[in-house]
Order: sequence, then structure tokens, then C-alpha cells
Amino acid sequence: MAAVDRTLVANLPMFAGLAPAEQDELLREARSIRYPKGTAVFDQGADADRFFLLLHGHLRVEKTTAQGQQSVVRYVSAGELFGVAQAMSLTRYPATAVAAVDSIALAWPSSSWHQMIIKYPTLASSALQTVGSRLQDTQARVMEISNEQVEQRIAHTLLRLAKQAGRKVEAGIEIDFPISRQDVAEMTGTTLHTVSRILSAWESQGLVEGGRQRIVLCDASSLRALAEGKDS
Repeated sequence: MAAVDRTLVANLPMFAGLAPAEQDELLREARSIRYPKGTAVFDQGADADRFFLLLHGHLRVEKTTAQGQQSVVRYVSAGELFGVAQAMSLTRYPATAVAAVDSIALAWPSSSWHQMIIKYPTLASSALQTVGSRLQDTQARVMEISNEQVEQRIAHTLLRLAKQAGRKVEAGIEIDFPISRQDVAEMTGTTLHTVSRILSAWESQGLVEGGRQRIVLCDASSLRALAEGKDS
């Protein structure tokens, strides 16, 4: 297996502050894995035998309830740590991660985690920031579902996704991975019918532009006003 080029990761948060020799040592334990679109990186309930750093692409994280209901929890973008069950004292993955597009990740054996965070405290800090950020995101979504109208929830979700993985296009800001209306429905705790009705209305108003698994925010300021409960 070829060694991973340090220049690909040197500026990522996980490697920030480490000397080149330390970065090389961390990379020696890593395995680079390609995940074609639609491939599961790991499944909910499986033994958490590895943790990962996404180098390229986007992942969709899905969770299935005890009643069998599936929901999209979040998306993972390049540069993010994920699958770090050890940081939450878990032995099994709490959700399923699926490649939303062709993706590449570095994988380390979970057995190395505790030794690595002792030797490289910045790794522990990076993992803590990752877990904390996702906890804040989850809390925000719970509050939105509990207290906000569905239009606000959808606007908040689209704005979050555009901030996480938006790219400028002629029409506005495109969410830079395939996302369906069903995905938006699962992330906002509503139905596909409701999301389709609202997005179609927003398209006619020039707020968004849609397509097959494609969403462009054409008027982010008006969407922000809707998210805050103001008239656009």
C-alpha cells in the first residue's frame, strides 16, 4: 500500500500543529479507501473497528429508529473526522454512513485511538470539537422541530447545508452534493409532500432553484428572513 502524501492532509484540523515527522507517523497507520457513490462506509450497529478522516467527497449519515424509521441525520464534508465512536465511549457505530458521491477516506484501526490521543493531544482536541459541533447541530435541529414552522425548518436546513458545502454558481449558492427532497424531509421532520410543496413555491418566487437531487439557493437573504420567522 502506497503511503499517503502528507501535503494532502497537512492543513486539515486533525493534523494542524503537528510536525511533519508526526504527521508522517500518523499517516503510516492509515489506510486510504475509495467509496463509490452509494457505498456504505459503515453500518449502524456494526462494531466500531475503525475511525475515519474524509479526504474527498461527501457522506450522508443515516439513522434508523427501533421502529424502522430512517432519517438523514447530517452530511460529512471533506476534512472532517467521522466514525469516531471511541470519542463517545461507544463500541458500535450509532448510525450508517453512505457515500453521497464518489469519496475517499483515511481509516485508522480503533485499537490505535487511545494511544494516538495520548501521543497527539491535538487529535483529541479535534475529535472533541467535531463531537461538540455535531451535538450543537443536533440540539439546534431538535429546537427547530419543536418550536418552528415547517418553512422555517426547511430554510434553516438549506442555509446550514449551503454553509457547510456550498459553492457559488451563476444562479446563487449550490449545495455541493446530491440531495433529494426526501432527504430534506427527513432532516426537517416533515413529509416529502410538504417539502415538495414549499420548495415548488420557493422556486416560483425565485428563492431556490431545483433539479434532480440538486438545490441552489438563489436568494439566501430572503431564506434567512424566512428562517428567522420574518416576511421575505
